[in-house]
Amino acid sequence: MMDIITDKLKNSKRAKEAQNDVTPWIRWAARFGYFSKGSVYILIGILSMMAAAGIGGKTTDSSGAFASVASKPFGEVLLWIVAIGLIAYVGWRLIQTFWDPENKGFSPKGLVIRIGYLISGAIYGGLAFKAFQIASHAQSSGSSKQTYTAKLMSQPYGTWVVGIVGIIIIVFGLKQMFNGYKEKFAKKFKMSEMSSHEFAVGKKIGKLGLIARGITFAIIGYFLTQTAITSDSDKVIGLDGALAKIAQQPFGQFMLGAVAIGLFLYGVFQLLKGKNRHMGGL
Repeated sequence: MMDIITDKLKNSKRAKEAQNDVTPWIRWAARFGYFSKGSVYILIGILSMMAAAGIGGKTTDSSGAFASVASKPFGEVLLWIVAIGLIAYVGWRLIQTFWDPENKGFSPKGLVIRIGYLISGAIYGGLAFKAFQIASHAQSSGSSKQTYTAKLMSQPYGTWVVGIVGIIIIVFGLKQMFNGYKEKFAKKFKMSEMSSHEFAVGKKIGKLGLIARGITFAIIGYFLTQTAITSDSDKVIGLDGALAKIAQQPFGQFMLGAVAIGLFLYGVFQLLKGKNRHMGGL
């Protein structure tokens, strides 16, 4: 009797999920995008874990991770695949923004979420561009984060803009930590198609990964607000800088190792998300 009820519940869940599901090619492109995003974080996590253990790695951001991949045999081919995958992820973010398969709607909260999707798409579009540059040997010396921030701060109200962006990043980091701790991400999985063991493992990995990512973003946001307060663009740091700051603290190598493992798990979480995330209404 219980088996019959369970089957009915699963069938009902699948039917509800199918109502708002996107077309197969969009779904697979989005999953490919999540896999690519996950691979970037896995590589950053591995390099940072090696740095914490003192065995040749280094704290790095996406550009450093891409350069590391490109230096390996067949690395440029892999980098092209990652870049294409990131473009697919950007496409999914645009679909979430304008097509709204998750039915966020036009309420204030819904609009904020959809704008967040658009910003996320722009960020990962930049990552895809970096990957293409490195894979095609077109990486230029370019301006540093400090130079870009200094140019912005020289504009009217530029300091305020930098400070506000820093606060937004801090809030984003805290929200990531909160969502990880509360396991809010679990509702995005297709539970009807996952075993209980896979779902339990996914929750644990996602929890640790989101908390670690939230910590690094909160650190980045903090130093960005310090840049606005002190008008010192040298205080600007990225993901690599945030990891380096962690390593400089008392027991920093242990802290860096813990955060690096968390970022690695966040990458694994993205792979699980790509495999099991429902692409329609949540």
